[in-house]
Amino acid sequence: MEKARNMKKHVSVVAALHIGFGVLALIGALIVFISVNFAQSFVHGDEVAELVLTAVKVILPALIALISVLSVIGGIGLLSYREWSRILIIVMSAINCLNVPIGTAKGIYSIWALLQDETIRLFQGDNAGPGEEITTSNHGKTD
Repeated sequence: MEKARNMKKHVSVVAALHIGFGVLALIGALIVFISVNFAQSFVHGDEVAELVLTAVKVILPALIALISVLSVIGGIGLLSYREWSRILIIVMSAINCLNVPIGTAKGIYSIWALLQDETIRLFQGDNAGPGEEITTSNHGKTD
């Protein structure tokens, strides 16, 4: 039972990390959009530069925002012990590993925490310790 409490703490930390960094990345996406929009005002008449900056202005912030929103949604789902959120955050953590060094550390920690046997049992609703009755949760689903 002690290990279950410890893993619940790890899951809460992983959720907080993904929510916090996701919100920061959304702010970063907005800053990128504004910065590229500002830079675009200096390239009047150069059609190629305007085309490239327009593509960067749209694609880069949209990609950052998509990854960020998925991390925030997954982090919120982790707090409710939803199995889909555990899988989503594992995928997002693998993507975060490309963001050296902080994203790598966050990704490795998140993957480690979410792949532990006790964590998997938490998300499946098996919260019983030795000698206790196994309880399952349907997570709001009705039969």
